[in-house]
Amino acid sequence: QVQLVESGGGLVQVGGSLRLSCAASGRTFSRYDMGWFRQAPGKEREFVATISWSGPNTYYKDSVKGRFTISRDNAKNTVFLQMNSLKAEDTAVYYCAAIENARSWPNLHEYEYDYWGQGTQVTVSS
Repeated sequence: QVQLVESGGGLVQVGGSLRLSCAASGRTFSRYDMGWFRQAPGKEREFVATISWSGPNTYYKDSVKGRFTISRDNAKNTVFLQMNSLKAEDTAVYYCAAIENARSWPNLHEYEYDYWGQGTQVTVSS
């Protein structure tokens, strides 16, 4: 069992930056592929970014490529999402998720993830 707790959300102006963190419990965090999803008001939750358990492989939603960076620190059981050049359309609740035994790459769908955090609100004002 893995528990995920996101932090770092908040209110930022267009063009600003935020760094989200996701702290995970569990001794085998280093073996989990991790992902970030988001859900805007009135919309379905969507994939944002994912990182493989070993760290070198990453994959992004097209609209965030070049602006967002996913990374992880396995020693601290934490995954990060650095968000730069934020746009109003990035406003959403951001969720961290984990896959216990990934069988494919990249994993872009909610049903592929085993564990979820409670979410953190990101609001980008224009």
